[in-house]
This record gives sequence, structure tokens and C-alpha cells, in this order.
Amino acid sequence: MIKLHDKYFKKFISEAQIQEAVARLASEMANDLKEEQPIFIGILNGVFMFFADFMKAYPFPCEMSFIKLASYHGTSSSGNIKELIGLSQDIEGRTIVVLEDIIDTGNTLEELHKIFKAKKVKQFLIGTLFFKPEAYTKQYKIDYIGMEIPNEFIVGYGLDYDELGRNLPEVYQLHTHNMINLILFGKPGAGKGTQANFLKEKYNLVHISTGDVFRYNIKNGTELGVLAKSYMNKGDLVPDEVTINMLQAEVEKNPDANGFIFDGFPRTTAQSEALDTFLATKDMTISATIALEADDEILIQRLLERGKESGRVDDQDETKIRNRFDEYNQKTAPLINYYKAQNKFYSVNGTGSIEEITARLSAVIDEL
Repeated sequence: MIKLHDKYFKKFISEAQIQEAVARLASEMANDLKEEQPIFIGILNGVFMFFADFMKAYPFPCEMSFIKLASYHGTSSSGNIKELIGLSQDIEGRTIVVLEDIIDTGNTLEELHKIFKAKKVKQFLIGTLFFKPEAYTKQYKIDYIGMEIPNEFIVGYGLDYDELGRNLPEVYQLHTHNMINLILFGKPGAGKGTQANFLKEKYNLVHISTGDVFRYNIKNGTELGVLAKSYMNKGDLVPDEVTINMLQAEVEKNPDANGFIFDGFPRTTAQSEALDTFLATKDMTISATIALEADDEILIQRLLERGKESGRVDDQDETKIRNRFDEYNQKTAPLINYYKAQNKFYSVNGTGSIEEITARLSAVIDEL
């Protein structure tokens, strides 16, 4: 995964795959044009890498030249084509092969046909390394195609995103962050931790437990850990900004993740807003907030049994358990309303076997 300007891109086509396609194109054209002395014309700027590799692979006499056309701004084609650099040599009666790095809408191709029709060439052929058939809207024939690709924005091997990325030897695809980002709610004993482990395996998600993140940073003496401990030692609450920065570090450790499960954060509306703001900087958003719901009496029995096995004091006193439930209700009620307003809140029955509960959670996620 790489970042160019404000966007992330994931590896899409390897250098070896590109070179294989270039060699095949050179072989096909050499077979067809061996009796000619074609003029290969490159469309700047994106074609420079492809053009250089192609010329090294083409085995017969040929000439070369360049023109420059503009059609891209940002990640979308503007549709406004303008010739910026013309041909210097006389091409009337010659075989012309225009080499393109990529053809998508065909706007450039349409303009090229107009240009070369007026110059009375003997033969006009088009070769492109990449072709997006889903985006192509013209009727003109494309004579040579290196590889067909989906209609996604790509960079690398001469292609750019606002002038960055041309020097990459591989091709990268825009990472749209079509992620599953979940927040799990649940009273103590609801099985939130157990279910988080199942979900992260099933959907290849990264489970970020705020408690684990705090313990890791404090134990390892990170800058954020030292800062958090300084507040805790004074008996103060750790500011939301510090927690968000810890979460940000965890997200950035996993740039190729399919998504994240946030566990233990947010706990207030302000924290929810801070999390949304942070995720927006990564072109991400919360997909769903899921609450595991179960009757208090069932959960109390679960915790009391767990307390016998684990020895945890807070799981052995029913009064303390009920107090924890009251605290949960007070804290989560505003959060539930916050995510309901975004149509992102889901309630799932948390009673039954582990497998049954997992199936209910999966049904919600599969619908996202």
C-alpha cells in the first residue's frame, strides 16, 4: 500500500506482468509490420516508460516521435482533449502506430483519429498497454492491447495521480477503502470478546481493543504510553486525543486490512465524533455499530460462573455486576442514539450458543 497526496493505492499489476505484456505487444507488431518502417508515436506524459521498454523490445527498423494530449485531472477524465506538442516530421503516406499507456473512455483515441486522418497517412494503428473495456465509449478499433483491466483508477509505470506515481515500476490501484469497520457494544458477559475473535477471523478484520492498546503502549514506554500514564498517575482521565492517536497508530500499522473492529472505544458521543473525524482523514467510515443484547439475569449468571473459574473479584459480586450494568446503560444510551441517527446501529440477540450468536452477527455484516 502506498499513499500519494490524499489517497491510498494498493498493488495491482506486478513489474513482471507488465514486462510480459510489453514483450508480447512488441512481438505482435513486429510480426505484422516487418515489411514496413513504421513511425511509433508516444502520447506523453504517461507513455514514457512503456514506450522506452517497447522500443527496446521491437526488433526491426522504425522511427519514433511524441505528441502530447491532455485529458486527466485528478482521478477522472476531463473529456477536454487538446494537442499540446505536434509532430515535426512529414508523415504523409507512412504507417503510423500510436502507443498509449491506457485507453479508457476513448476520448483521446477519437482526437487522434481526427489528427491523423487529416495528415493522409498510409496506415493508422493504435496500441495500448492497458485497456478498460467497461469505460470505453467509442467505436474505433484498438489494434493491439497489452491487457484488459477493470474500470478503476491506476497509477505507476508512467501513470500518475496529480503528477505523483509515474516513477513506480509496478501499477497500483486506487484503494477505495470498501471496508467493514465495526464497533461492538455489549454489557459485561455479553460475549463481545469471544465474538470479536470469530468475526476478525471470518472477515479478516483487525481487532483493536482499547485496553490492549493502552497496555501495549504503557508497557513498551512509547511516547503515547508515557503521556497516558502521566494522566493516570495523577488520577485523571486520559484525554480523547491521546486515545485517538493510539488508535490511529494501530490503524496505520495495518494499511492492507479489510477493516477494523473497535472494542472499548468510543464510550461517549464526543469520542464517537472524534473517531468519525479521524476515520474520515483515512477515507474510511464506521460501517455498523452492533450491540449484543441479553437479559440482565442471564448475563449475571454467566459472570458469576466466569468469576468462579477466573477468580475475578468483580465477577463474583452480584451487586458490583449490576452497578456495572447501570454504568453501561448510562454511557451507551447516547452512543446508541448517535449511531441510530446515522442508520448504523444494529441490535443482535446475544443469547444462545456461540455459533448461533456468530451467525446472527454475520447476517448483519453480510448485509452491509
